[in-house]
Amino acid sequence: MRTYRYFLLLFWVGQPYPTLSTPLSKRTSGFPAKKRALELSGNSKNELNRSKRSWMWNQFFLLEEYTGSDYQYVGKLHSDQDRGDGSLKYILSGDGAGDLFIINENTGDIQATKRLDREEKPVYILRAQAINRRTGRPVEPESEFIIKIHDINDNEPIFTKEVYTATVPEMSDVGTFVVQVTATDADDPTYGNSAKVVYSILQGQPYFSVESETGIIKTALLNMDRENREQYQVVIQAKDMGGQMGGLSGTTTVNITLTDVNDNPPRFPQSTYQFKTPESSPLGTPIGRIKASDADVGENAEIEYSITDGEGLDMFDVITDQETQEGIITIKKLLDFEKKKVYTLKVEASNPHVEPRFLYLGPFKDSATVRIVVEDVDEPPVFSKLAYILQIREDAQINTTIGSVTAQDPDAARNPVKYSVDRHTDMDRIFNIDSGNGSIFTSKLLDRETLLWHNITVIATEINNPKQSSRVPLYIKVLDVNDNAPEFAEFYETFVCEKAKADQLIQTLHAVDKDDPYSGHQFSFSLAPEAASGSNFTIQDNKDNTAGILTRKNGYNRHEMSTYLLPVVISDNDYPVQSSTGTVTVRVCACDHHGNMQSCHAEALIHPTGLSTGALVAILLCIVILLVTVVLFAALRRQRKKEPLIISKEDIRDNIVSYNDEGGGEEDTQAFDIGTLRNPEAIEDNKLRRDIVPEALFLPRRTPTARDNTDVRDFINQRLKENDTDPTAPPYDSLATYAYEGTGSVADSLSSLESVTTDGDQDYDYLSDWGPRFKKLADMYGGVDSDKDS
Repeated sequence: MRTYRYFLLLFWVGQPYPTLSTPLSKRTSGFPAKKRALELSGNSKNELNRSKRSWMWNQFFLLEEYTGSDYQYVGKLHSDQDRGDGSLKYILSGDGAGDLFIINENTGDIQATKRLDREEKPVYILRAQAINRRTGRPVEPESEFIIKIHDINDNEPIFTKEVYTATVPEMSDVGTFVVQVTATDADDPTYGNSAKVVYSILQGQPYFSVESETGIIKTALLNMDRENREQYQVVIQAKDMGGQMGGLSGTTTVNITLTDVNDNPPRFPQSTYQFKTPESSPLGTPIGRIKASDADVGENAEIEYSITDGEGLDMFDVITDQETQEGIITIKKLLDFEKKKVYTLKVEASNPHVEPRFLYLGPFKDSATVRIVVEDVDEPPVFSKLAYILQIREDAQINTTIGSVTAQDPDAARNPVKYSVDRHTDMDRIFNIDSGNGSIFTSKLLDRETLLWHNITVIATEINNPKQSSRVPLYIKVLDVNDNAPEFAEFYETFVCEKAKADQLIQTLHAVDKDDPYSGHQFSFSLAPEAASGSNFTIQDNKDNTAGILTRKNGYNRHEMSTYLLPVVISDNDYPVQSSTGTVTVRVCACDHHGNMQSCHAEALIHPTGLSTGALVAILLCIVILLVTVVLFAALRRQRKKEPLIISKEDIRDNIVSYNDEGGGEEDTQAFDIGTLRNPEAIEDNKLRRDIVPEALFLPRRTPTARDNTDVRDFINQRLKENDTDPTAPPYDSLATYAYEGTGSVADSLSSLESVTTDGDQDYDYLSDWGPRFKKLADMYGGVDSDKDS
């Protein structure tokens, strides 16, 4: 529906005073109104005398969401100076000018070019001005006016949440608050009923209701029970236009959960339970489980179990398993089939969290009867005590009885029992036991000072069933007997000054005793009888287990007597009395005037011209230097004995092997095979030295035979490599010189041993005159001459 409003803005000329604006009439009904304008008129020209002109302004109104095909007419601007000749031009500026709003520059008509949405922008502020088309100068000052967008109901209510979640306790009264839902409408709440929202319930009756104006959801049904139904889904509608027909609406879903309250007591599914347990079950052993059911959940379903009555109140206990809410019956005291075979208990289950408003439903507890049957088992013997403590004097003789232990079979059969000592606890077999009556006696002598307590274990075993046995600890304390004499706490060696006065204390003595008398140690000190008469010292007993050595005379002479041996008798006060004699060494020394010892050697005074300390140090240093010189000389002599392997080049023959031992003499042919070097093809198995034992024994290795045309260098390198890597081959601290020259030499052999003899050859017959030591050489060289002569 279009509503037209026309405005005619005219100018008048008058005295300078503020321009007044007169509003148009209010908006009427939806029918088009006649065009109306504001006239700004004045008197004749002679009466006009204004220096300032002003626009008359007002508000324009448009409906949003215009759907017409042509532009929507807004209004008209007109100046009283517009004579209709086209000399004036109207200009529009401000919000949406030239885009949303256009003006006819000739007529001043304003139109909206697009659909307007009040929810996007409800007010537009624009400015208008009339200018001279020819000069471009304004004929009127710029004036401002407003275009307001009137709302239509084009927005439905929207809830703040698509889905609401709420809880309410079960069994709530009618009208209990559950949750409040809220819907908003984007339309103008100040214009009409477009934004007035009314709430209603579409789904969820008769359990819940909603207040139409506030959106508050409340319970509408009494005593809704969670155990019957827990979840509810409620659909709420919000409708604008005050809920009238034609209004827009929106919906939301509310999920309501009934929370639990303690309105159900626990109930046992059966009234009687029966369990069995062996009599040998240890304390705390679970016998069985019982469970009461509760329809509630969470803490409202928590159950506490207790034994309220029965024969086994002090024999059994019941605890609650917090995870399964079961009652666990356990053993509180040891069972005995021979004493009682069946127990009957009354167990009660109750809720710890009770709501007083539901007490009318009845007591929130239930009870059941539990019957427990004790089963008989073959039990091991039982000692009369959990542990035994015995005492014996350390001077007790072998086979002395200390005490006894007692055990018996608790079963009705009363099987006989035998006793034994666990030897793992008595490795030295100091004690023994009578297997029949359990009497404990000694098998070795005891010594309290060696071991005060003996902790052993006694075993009781059924004779008819050795598998049934039990153990008990036996603690034996060895009582003290005065069998150790007191003695000095340490070795005493003291001194007395030569200028000491009589009755001067020179040493305090302390004593110890391995025994431990009941009344404590009481030692007495005295000089031995043989030294008491002519002693130069006296013993003063301090009566506190200490004694002092005092001088008997004035002055001592270390040249006459440098050391005194003072025998002291130490006795205890126990029965029988034990005593020992200790010797105190007293040396006579020279002291300064403060009594500090300076020298105790009589020789220093007997030889006043003796050497000083510095001289003694010098003498010791000379002795050390002399010893070092002797050691170095001996080392050099040992080095000289090691003659070089090769003395000169003239002494070299086919091979020189030198060892650092004498070897086996000339008959020793196992040291090295010289034939190997002479003829590579005549290699024999390597042989170990007989005179030297190698550090590691390896099997000898055979080397391949060198070919006849092997080069000398290759042959030598091959032999060097083999000897370097073969631990069984020489040298053993020896030098091996290879004289092999190879084969096929055009110069033949260069060895002097194989050279042709000349007139200058020596005659070696004189070797025969040198004796048997040179017989071997004489045979060698003499034989060569004989062969040549022949």
